[in-house]
Amino acid sequence: MPDLLSTRITNRWVVRSSHANHLGTAHGGSIVKWMDEVGGMAAVRFAGQWCVTAHMDSVDFVQPIEVDDAVRVEGYVYEAGETSVQVHVEAFKEDMRTGEGELASEADIVYVAVDEDGEPSPVPELEIDSEEGERLQQAALSN
Repeated sequence: MPDLLSTRITNRWVVRSSHANHLGTAHGGSIVKWMDEVGGMAAVRFAGQWCVTAHMDSVDFVQPIEVDDAVRVEGYVYEAGETSVQVHVEAFKEDMRTGEGELASEADIVYVAVDEDGEPSPVPELEIDSEEGERLQQAALSN
């Protein structure tokens, strides 16, 4: 059974003008796309098979991210059902020089594991073997 911490995925992008809206900040659709990609990778890592996006709770945009800023997106599985996986995903505006980040957006996304025919497929149980894993699960559940 996979442990919550083993499902953590982090990726980074630099916001370019092609990702921006008319105000020179990252378009919400670009941020959501990156969040879905990271969330999907965490779900696949957990399930050990392909997963598809089934549901995305509301996406909260806390602050804008400007062109040429870095975006760090982090996600991890915090609950699992029979065939579904819930992933908490956060996007941070990151200072490339220091690595410090400020929360810019977050969401919870549900993925469904699928077999070769695209049919729902069972996923393993989620284990939480550390205090850090428990803290992350509680943080996701409290959103």
